[in-house]
Amino acid sequence: MGFPNRPMNQKLLTWSDVDALIDLLVPQLKSVGSFSAMVMITRGGIIPGGLLAEALGINHLLTAAVDFPSTELGGLMAFPSFLQFPEADLLVGRKTLIVDDVWGSGRTSISVRERVTASGATAFNCVLHFNPYRSLFSKAKPDFYGEATDAYIVYPWEIDRGMFSLGAFDPQPLPDIN
Repeated sequence: MGFPNRPMNQKLLTWSDVDALIDLLVPQLKSVGSFSAMVMITRGGIIPGGLLAEALGINHLLTAAVDFPSTELGGLMAFPSFLQFPEADLLVGRKTLIVDDVWGSGRTSISVRERVTASGATAFNCVLHFNPYRSLFSKAKPDFYGEATDAYIVYPWEIDRGMFSLGAFDPQPLPDIN
């Protein structure tokens, strides 16, 4: 019997795993030409976005913060609230890469892409992980992704909210080496 409130399939990534995903994504991204802007979705897209911006030489970096209110009435159909979003004049006419860590339901990535496109930019979504089993959009997926998975991904920068906080590991204190 499984444990309630614990994801069935977890994957704890190392920094080397993240580097491998970035190395996999860079040639794919370069194959469509250069990007003149990047919108990183907070908080998950900040670190992969920074790594990709450095690798691709993108200097025009922006952020978007999106919240979906959790209400009984709206459920998964709730409209997004943009807590932070770049002004349209910062995006108009730009080939823009939108970066997040995971495409789960797809709501956040789709919402940001639609708003970036409405600002007059050409938008491309990129995530480290795409979960096609959770996506609410049968005809949409990220333009670029490092890996498709059904696992709950724990990145090295969020280790305190992953397996340790779920009780999967009981770390023992290191022995005193004095």
